[in-house]
Amino acid sequence: MQRLAWRWRRRGVPIGFVPTMGYLHAGHVSLMNRARRHVRGAGKVVVSIYVNPTQFGPGEDFARYPRDLKRDEKLCRTAGVDVLFVLSDREMYPDDETGDASTYVVEEKLSRGLEGAARPTHFRGVTTVVAKLFNLVLPNAAVFGAKDYQQALIVNRMVRDLHFPVRIQVAPTWREPDGLAISSRNKYLSAEERRQAVVLWEAIQLARRSVRDGPVSAARLKRQVARLVRAKPAARLDYVEFIAPGTLQPVRPVKRGDQMALAVFIGKTRLIDNGRLA
Repeated sequence: MQRLAWRWRRRGVPIGFVPTMGYLHAGHVSLMNRARRHVRGAGKVVVSIYVNPTQFGPGEDFARYPRDLKRDEKLCRTAGVDVLFVLSDREMYPDDETGDASTYVVEEKLSRGLEGAARPTHFRGVTTVVAKLFNLVLPNAAVFGAKDYQQALIVNRMVRDLHFPVRIQVAPTWREPDGLAISSRNKYLSAEERRQAVVLWEAIQLARRSVRDGPVSAARLKRQVARLVRAKPAARLDYVEFIAPGTLQPVRPVKRGDQMALAVFIGKTRLIDNGRLA
């Protein structure tokens, strides 16, 4: 992959890159299309698939994370992807195929709260694997989804701080008709859980309505979201936070233009979502 990328770069061929963990869906296709628009007709689009063990914590769903390489390959061919780059643990972590790396890339500011607080080693694994992928694929631009809002900010900060010559683009969250953010983990949901999972989108809509006429108390808004989630029998709120875009610092009171982020367990499945309160 690296030799191929260098050959392209020497010829002046731009590379657009979409890193994924596979089990691809319409949201991923939107990222591929964005990468294609960035590199235009002469460029190349690379999609990687790697379920990275270092970003999963103990007791999380690494072993059962959905995988379907044949389906993913077909989707990438249909989307016009030039290279599907599939890695193994032995290739990504050559000293220990279990993913027990000894060298990590760590972002220490933006990763403290939200998902970083709920999953303490998660972003250490994300930044490490993304740095490795950038060194292998050598992209001019890499596209991430806005559903993983904190992740996109952290990767962008890593690129800035470590001087990677990569432009980070963030594509809008792709949603089902009822508002549920499309996610590979939605596969885990039963039919009834799937109906209740729309509560994440309903919570974002509630917050948007609440700030429409002016700033509101963050504490009061959190209580309203908690009540909304409790009304769904299968749902359990992990966290809800109201933050400043870009810095992820908590805001009090909450006003239009702020960002909302939440994580909710639907049955045993943990889903995340976020939205700008516009």
